Amino acid sequence: VQLQASGGGLVQAGGSLRLSCAASGGSFTGDVWGWYRQAPGKQRELVAKITSGGTADYADHVEGRFTISRDNAKNTVHLQMNSLKPEDTAVYFCNARRSFPPMYNYWGQGTQVTVSS
Repeated sequence: VQLQASGGGLVQAGGSLRLSCAASGGSFTGDVWGWYRQAPGKQRELVAKITSGGTADYADHVEGRFTISRDNAKNTVHLQMNSLKPEDTAVYFCNARRSFPPMYNYWGQGTQVTVSS
């Protein structure tokens, strides 16, 4: 199983980026997909997550600015990030997790997002 994240880059404060994560090599049903981020010297934190049914949940600091979506047919998840702030700078990781059998917890390789002031 492989999760391939893409879409990171350098953007000015107030700008937008769209991250994508494509999964391959497995079957993905009944799971939760999420985007996490890790800034230098900090722990990895949840940014947003979405169930297979489309229910989304966001961290307080991105609520209203970021939107997570998924395409179950294509095994992809996206994170639209608007009104970016310098504090959003981090490596962003996608995650696919299923908490009942067959259980799994897959991570993508991470994509760098840098927001300049």
